[in-house]
Amino acid sequence: MRKDVQNLWNLVEPCVSDAGFDLVEVQSGREVSGWVVRLFIDRTAGSAEATGGGLVCLEDCERVSRDVSAVLDVADLVTHAYQLEVSSPGLDRPLRRETDFIRFQGEQVRVRLTEGVDGRRNFSGRLCGAHDGLVQIDCDGRIYNLPIGDIAKANLVPDWDKELKRSAS
Repeated sequence: MRKDVQNLWNLVEPCVSDAGFDLVEVQSGREVSGWVVRLFIDRTAGSAEATGGGLVCLEDCERVSRDVSAVLDVADLVTHAYQLEVSSPGLDRPLRRETDFIRFQGEQVRVRLTEGVDGRRNFSGRLCGAHDGLVQIDCDGRIYNLPIGDIAKANLVPDWDKELKRSAS
């Protein structure tokens, strides 16, 4: 992770956590509209809303945005004009930390490695778990142990049938 993004993460994570959410991802960079600092938040793994399928709503994002904006203004970590965006991680939620991989055990995931394992860099399959810095994934009928430190990108694969049933109820 870039140092400036890591510094942003370290600054805003306590604020997001105090609001009752997990910080999933921090992005910062220049875009067509100007500089953007983007935060993705999710319900904490143990919260009743998370286990009951509660999603992050607009009001949650607005509240976290107000709190984080004040913290960013005081810290003056971003020294130029920027736009702060706070949103849910979406159905294809990124996975970064070992706790993320543990939380979503049993789900379908896509993982891309930097260096690779057994001559492969791309894996898609069922997440079996994580421990001691390794992610276990059942891919093509084989269990692979992927070092978290080598993961360039990992995301949940949306289960559209499950989402359609959830939205219908």
